[in-house]
Amino acid sequence: MFGKNVGSVEKIIRIVVGALLIIGGLMGQGIWMWLGLIIGAILVITGLLGTCPIWSVLGINTNGTK
Repeated sequence: MFGKNVGSVEKIIRIVVGALLIIGGLMGQGIWMWLGLIIGAILVITGLLGTCPIWSVLGINTNGTK
């Protein structure tokens, strides 16, 4: 589907920030809880998979390969 376009440093940042958002979402209430959980899950998933659909559409590649 999409090629690997997320570099190793960006993967780590995405996973850490995503995990923090999930933790914050679990402590939140209402819309902030859901925003934290959804955005955090997206960041963790894209970090683990190494691909970001938005980066593909925008033509951004932080992986270092073409």
